[in-house]
Parts: sequence; C-alpha cells; structure tokens
Amino acid sequence: MIIAEIGSVHDGSYGNALKLIELAKECGADFVKFQTHIAEAETLENAPSPSYFSEESRYEYFSRTSFSLFEWSSLKKHADNIGIQFLSSPFSLQAVDLLEEIGVTGYKIPSGEITNIPLLEKIANCGKPVYLSSGMSNWLELDRAVSVFIKKCDLTIMQCSSKYPCNNKSVGLNVVKEMSDRYGIPVGFSDHTLGMAASISAVALGAKVIEKHLTFSKLMYGSDAKHSMEPTEFKYLSSELKSAMEMIDNPIDKDDVSEYQEMKNIFQKSIVATVSIQLGTVISLSHLAFKKPGTGIPASEYKTLIGKKLIVNCDKDDIILKEWLA
Repeated sequence: MIIAEIGSVHDGSYGNALKLIELAKECGADFVKFQTHIAEAETLENAPSPSYFSEESRYEYFSRTSFSLFEWSSLKKHADNIGIQFLSSPFSLQAVDLLEEIGVTGYKIPSGEITNIPLLEKIANCGKPVYLSSGMSNWLELDRAVSVFIKKCDLTIMQCSSKYPCNNKSVGLNVVKEMSDRYGIPVGFSDHTLGMAASISAVALGAKVIEKHLTFSKLMYGSDAKHSMEPTEFKYLSSELKSAMEMIDNPIDKDDVSEYQEMKNIFQKSIVATVSIQLGTVISLSHLAFKKPGTGIPASEYKTLIGKKLIVNCDKDDIILKEWLA
C-alpha cells in the first residue's frame, strides 16, 4: 500500500488540496495523507521552528494553512468520490474530534506525537486503522505507544528517520525487520530520502506500507515541498513499488522448472558421439562430446555412460540414447 503524504504542500489553499488528492490518485497512491493542525491547540506561539523551515513561526504557519471543518469534510468526500483512502495526522485532541466528525478512514501518528499518550489513547479508542511513525523515538517510547494501540485497532508501525532530507546512512532499513520481530505486526516505511532506493529496499525487507511526500513542484513554498517527489517521480516510484510487491508476493519453487523446459531443450547440452562408433564398443570419455540441444542424456550424466557397451552403430554427432547402451 502506498501513502502519498501531502503534509502542508497545499500551503493553505483548498483548491491545491483538492488537486493534490487527484494527483495522488493519478500517481498510483492507495492513500492520500494530510496533517490536521489547530495551532492554538498544539503549540505555543513562541515554539521554535525546525532548521529546514524558519520563514514563519510554527504557530503562524499552522494558523495560516489550516482548513475549516467544512473544507476538511469536502476534501474527505472528494477522496471518497475518486476512490482513494483519506488519512490524516492529528496534532491535538481537538484535531482528532474534527477528523472523527468528517469520518476519516484512519490515522497516521506523526513521529513527534509518539510520547503524547493522551492523544494516542484518544485515537486508539476510535478503533480505526493506525499507522504509527517511529521517527525520533527509541524502543522504550515505541513499546509504550504500541501497547496503547495493539488490542484496540489494526496497527502498522512505520520505520522512518526524522531528517529532512534523510541521508543514506540514516535510513535504518535494518529496523524494518527488527520491528517485525519485536512486535509481530505489519511494518511500513516512511521515506524521507530524496530518491527511490530506500522505499524499494524496504519493500524487499518486508515493509507492507510505503509513505512518500508528494508535491506539484519542489519549488513550492513551505516546509515539505523541497523534500517531496514531483508527479513524474512519484508515478514511477509507485509503479516500481507495485512491481516489487508483486515479485515478493509470488514466490517460486526452484525445483519446478516446467516453464523452462523449452529453454532447457534449446540451451542445455546433450551427450553426443565424438566419432562414428561401432556396435559393441565400450564407451570411454574420448567417445563423448557435449553439445546443444538438450533433448538427449544431460551432460551432467556422462559418467553413467562410461564402461557401457554400445548395442547399435552410431555416427559422429549422433545424440546418444540410453536404449543404445547395455
């Protein structure tokens, strides 16, 4: 399952938000994910900004880019109408109330809220699917958060690194399997790198859900756009991820080579006569050569012919048959 993370790329534009939902669908995402901010409920006015976006204070930014209840409801309905599931990350208890009112499909827990147990408990009581981002948390914090949800809702825990952008050495793909072993629940991967390798590698390691930021353009204003994928990139990533998932979901039996029989006949080698051999000759290695096609005795069985007596005459390059030997 692929989540297109919109975040705040819409920059407070309801029209942009509508089009981003459509874009997520067009680019192959299964979910579109927003962030539901209510500034006065989640942050102090003098709270610091992250180093990667300091053009506005967090309070001002969240106030300016937030939507009304009516707009949130309309966005959710639009997602329903075009057939893409609608998720959001709430950053306050009030935001959970708002999302419940519009009938949100499920919740993504942002990394910074892992220790906000009151918020987690409120979301758990909603009983909807939850995608828990591990980001900046240690195992103790994750254990506590998982315990809040584990018996109340379908939980997927997401490995991610809270760096924007995330460099290759900080991705932590090893944690995908560690989470699976530790919790025994589905594991996903929230990708903050600028490329595709991390997401595809995570799928190969067992991740069932991939989240990636999506934007119209990396040149858009805001905290998320420059770390997001543009449509052409995202569409290609979606295609590659679904190909990788299809491969993983269809294991093969290495002992069943029936579908390769034609290729085996063409490319493998049979045992043939190096020279014309007379009836009664005892076969030695000097009588044998190994040539295409592979329709006769396989070259791998040559030792079983040595010492046998030929009961027919054969010509050079004849494929030797078992019934010719005694």
